[in-house]
Amino acid sequence: MGYASTRSLALTGLTAHIVDIEADAAPGDSELHLVGLPELSVWPARARIRAAILNSGTAWPDARITASVTPMIPPVYDAAADLALAVALLAAAGVIPPERIAGRVFLGELALDGQIRPIRGVLPMVAAAVRAGLSRVVVPAECAREAAQVPGAVVMPVTRLADVIDQLRHGAIRDHHDQEPESALSSSFAVDLADVPGNQAARHTLEVCAAGGHHLLLSGDGPATMLAERLPGILPPLDHDAAREVAEIRSLAGQSDRAPVVTPPLSAPHHTATAAAIFGSVAGNRPGAVSLAHHGVLHLADAPEFARTVLDGLCRPMDSGQVHLAGLGRSVHYPARFTLVVDARPCPCLEQRECACTPEVRRRYRARLALLLSRVAVRAPVEQEDRAAGTGEPSATVAARVLAARVRAAHRLAETPWRTNAEIPAPDLTTRFSVAPEAAELLWSAVTAGLVTADGMPRLLRVAWTLADLRGADRPQLDDAAGALELWKGADGDGAR
Repeated sequence: MGYASTRSLALTGLTAHIVDIEADAAPGDSELHLVGLPELSVWPARARIRAAILNSGTAWPDARITASVTPMIPPVYDAAADLALAVALLAAAGVIPPERIAGRVFLGELALDGQIRPIRGVLPMVAAAVRAGLSRVVVPAECAREAAQVPGAVVMPVTRLADVIDQLRHGAIRDHHDQEPESALSSSFAVDLADVPGNQAARHTLEVCAAGGHHLLLSGDGPATMLAERLPGILPPLDHDAAREVAEIRSLAGQSDRAPVVTPPLSAPHHTATAAAIFGSVAGNRPGAVSLAHHGVLHLADAPEFARTVLDGLCRPMDSGQVHLAGLGRSVHYPARFTLVVDARPCPCLEQRECACTPEVRRRYRARLALLLSRVAVRAPVEQEDRAAGTGEPSATVAARVLAARVRAAHRLAETPWRTNAEIPAPDLTTRFSVAPEAAELLWSAVTAGLVTADGMPRLLRVAWTLADLRGADRPQLDDAAGALELWKGADGDGAR
């Protein structure tokens, strides 16, 4: 009879915590007591661990075993510590030398037959382990390539509990020596702006939004989805920090990539999606569609069809760049800084040519977007496809201009915490980053005339700065302010104040 300890990890949102797993074997009835797991998870975990050990060809220890998890795992236990608990109790019982599990981190869910199942969130968990100085990590084989993306991690892939027991009895678990995966190229997006005929005004708004990080409304019954799908292809490639955040979110959502993420993501939930699917959930510790769009694009097709609670609930992430959720006695937050593309038809009719909607029906339909559109700075009409209009510029050409504008903005914002013009707070737009006097006069005249509210003024200034960056100017001039005002109103005059 003896004592053994090892380590595992638990996730709260994207934050991973090191947990100490201890086990003590004492003379007595052949029982297993688990301490530190959520109450509703104790019995299922105990049953899984016992069945996995027996079906791995190892006799259940004839001892009273107590296994403890410190600190206590959050109310949602995702079974990631199953493997650590199993090896700890076997080491305490003398089946495995205790010194061979010390200094390692064990991750994996146990199946009843002894297989080690993959888990969500391996990437943030392994990264947290390496930061804590625990570089030797045992993970399910299906998660090994994902875990190997973390610099400094020594990954040991395993498939069955029986193999883990055998290797620990006779030596050490073999490391993962596969070649590092190659980074995907930013040009890997399969769609191109040249595929969209006509719609020059909408194409221009895509470029402005990509350059400044502004939100966009596309109105009409044209190819809005085609345009939205091409916005990530003209955004600059993700830098190292952004790519890491995107990869960790995808890992937690169970959408892990075998190679590092470089292209900005596109998230396009259906209008029937629940609030939990859009914003994430505490119960399942899963990020939602808004977090899957982090550093990328969130596209709401037929936006008025979404639930009003979803549309209004998007305003908070748009303002803060985060989603805050609470429940089950805890709170979590997920990053959610995205570029929103909203498209909406004039009315609920699917067939616009035979529309019988009254003006009141149309007004109510668009009124569902009122609060959301108060955060949208750029609007454009989308017309039906016109093949006679020919093809426009390819994504690569537009992306080059966008990147040049982003570089100018980054140089101006170098001493600030902001990355794009859309993130600049309103007070700094009138103090640190002032526009030309005639440009400011034009925009304030729009406020005085009631065309724009005082809250809308900062959004106009941000767009004016983006237009100036696109043409290589030091600061916005009169033409930039006029262009921002036109983009705010939309070519059809359907701008929201």
